[in-house]
Amino acid sequence: MPKLTIDGKEIEVANGLTVLQACELAGAEIPRFCYHERLSVAGNCRMCLVEMERAPKPIASCAMPVGEGMVIKTDTDLVKKARKGVMEFLLINHPLDCPICDQGGECDLQDQAMAFGLDHGRYKENKRAVKEKYMGPLIKTIMTRCIQCTRCVRFSTEVAGIEEVGLLHRGEKVEITTLEKAVNSELSGNLVDVCPVGALTSKPYAFNARPWELKKVNSIDVMDAVGSNIRIDVRGREVLRVLPRIHEDVNEEWITDKTRYITDGLKRQRLDRPYVRVDGKLRAASWDEAFAMIKDKLAGLKGSEISAVAGDLCDAESMLALKDLMANLGSENIDCRQDGAKLDASSRADYLFNSSIAGIEEADAVLLVGSNPRWEAALINTRLRKRFLTGALKVGVIGEAVDLTYDYDYLGAGPDTLKDVAEGKNAFAKVLEGAKKPMIILGMGALARKDGAAVFALAKKISKKFDLVHEGWNGFNVLHTAASRVAALDLGFVPGKKGLDVEATLAAAEKGKIKAVYLLGADELDVAKLKDTFVVYQGHHGDKGASVADVILPGAAYTEKNGTYVNTEGRVQLGRLAAFPPGEAREDWTIIRALSEQLGEALPYDNLGQLRQRLIEVNPVFAAVDQIGQSDWNDTASDKEEIGSDPFVLAIENFYMTDPISRSSETMSACTEQFVLGKEQGATGTNG
Repeated sequence: MPKLTIDGKEIEVANGLTVLQACELAGAEIPRFCYHERLSVAGNCRMCLVEMERAPKPIASCAMPVGEGMVIKTDTDLVKKARKGVMEFLLINHPLDCPICDQGGECDLQDQAMAFGLDHGRYKENKRAVKEKYMGPLIKTIMTRCIQCTRCVRFSTEVAGIEEVGLLHRGEKVEITTLEKAVNSELSGNLVDVCPVGALTSKPYAFNARPWELKKVNSIDVMDAVGSNIRIDVRGREVLRVLPRIHEDVNEEWITDKTRYITDGLKRQRLDRPYVRVDGKLRAASWDEAFAMIKDKLAGLKGSEISAVAGDLCDAESMLALKDLMANLGSENIDCRQDGAKLDASSRADYLFNSSIAGIEEADAVLLVGSNPRWEAALINTRLRKRFLTGALKVGVIGEAVDLTYDYDYLGAGPDTLKDVAEGKNAFAKVLEGAKKPMIILGMGALARKDGAAVFALAKKISKKFDLVHEGWNGFNVLHTAASRVAALDLGFVPGKKGLDVEATLAAAEKGKIKAVYLLGADELDVAKLKDTFVVYQGHHGDKGASVADVILPGAAYTEKNGTYVNTEGRVQLGRLAAFPPGEAREDWTIIRALSEQLGEALPYDNLGQLRQRLIEVNPVFAAVDQIGQSDWNDTASDKEEIGSDPFVLAIENFYMTDPISRSSETMSACTEQFVLGKEQGATGTNG
């Protein structure tokens, strides 16, 4: 570990660090534009100049490795003069449009010009202007502001895995461009975050607000099961934007485009008052009327004739309240697996991403089964790519062949190939056998089928044969697509011994055996089968479930309530209330609590604190926030069922529309048209 002196203070740092990183460890502030902690070093903005003893001129600290005995000075007159010169050159062509720039108030160029630049400019010649570039429906460009730091180029190439952003020309004529193509990546919104100036800004957010107008609330994303840490920016009652928060073990500092841009979906097609169906038509009603109709319809029904289904975006509190209410009504017909995933709630390790998201960076082999992580969990895909780029990870895929942004061995389309791996007949079996930390990732495309339990048992067999689970490592992973799924399984929101799952509930409803169904934000099932059943729908958008409901109870979206969520790796996280629900809508658990009292089955908690205490009683994992609870591993699984030979079908057909919020978003609709439908039309030759 080299020792060096920075501003008269001796410091010892790890090998491989740069002078810039060492200076920051010593407490010195070093300005920078092109340098980013998660991207390769470019060294082209020169803003990070420092003075090094015996060097003939200032050095770029971001590109200089530390060395034994270095003497670095960061605040000399030479350094200050050099930085002022660099800033003056950066501003030569920069337009003076801060008052109309969306980056104003949170702009690195503004901040560093103030702290390290001159108070005047000497450049009198005409400024260079650059044409705006088209980058799709999400990114707005004002390229005259660009300082050619190349962060966007490096992010798109290194992290997102797409080579669609690049540099044209040389010298003073250099320009960032996509050659007039839309940036086709699930992570393209992060280009706005990495841009240190106002060259790339959010197109849907353009001219909406200034940062000092906004209330900022830390929360959790529910658009997938990764549980990305986010910051929700609100003005009044309106959510204006969503930005990432740093969490090294979950999303690092990135979020997906769906997470970032669905904010307009929170305003459209909202349920803001109760409705009841009279003579085949829904009409607005009071809460008392809605509860009275439910009470009337449930009167005299046996518990076996009532069923409840929890949706993909539900918080743990509302699901526990509904589970307790159904238990009071004598019903065991509860389920959270709308897609029919064959997952058992008895053993926690059987339904978790046991390696953890950060643990991907230790794996040396991974077998993807029935999963497209690029669409199902884009930030897990970036971890896989990150590990792949080190050269230490080999990837095998069984299922549909898709572009994952990294190379993989395509093994086959269905369970027959999985059998070959289990029996050692496939070449990838040797890869798993030789790996020190191998992984298998089971997607919902493999588990949400009639033979899902048999596929699961086969995957367990593979994990045992190739030692995927050993001391200090568990490589058996289930990749969920629903934000609520793990919490629901932790709470046991699955059928009791005599209970019916979603598929059986729908079949029984068609036959008239199930007479009442409670849909808690459940929109991803075949609601047509419920047309002759009394349906209570509690949710925040007028989506599929609301279309067949006899009573609609308006709930709160994830930005409008305090809720507990558990991500695919089993990490308990807290979502925060950022804005209040519209109209008469209420937080979901409070609706169920009020209904229980009307039904004469009052639940034993009156506030959120008591309900969370009940959560911990049901499962102690909810007591450890931001931690992954311990799970005992059991390598046995029932393999009595026959396994089919049909190829695996991916769980998500359209990344941009997977839930009621994203289906209500005009921005996501534009992305679907551009990236999903446009691609298909282009492939069939109907789009030119």
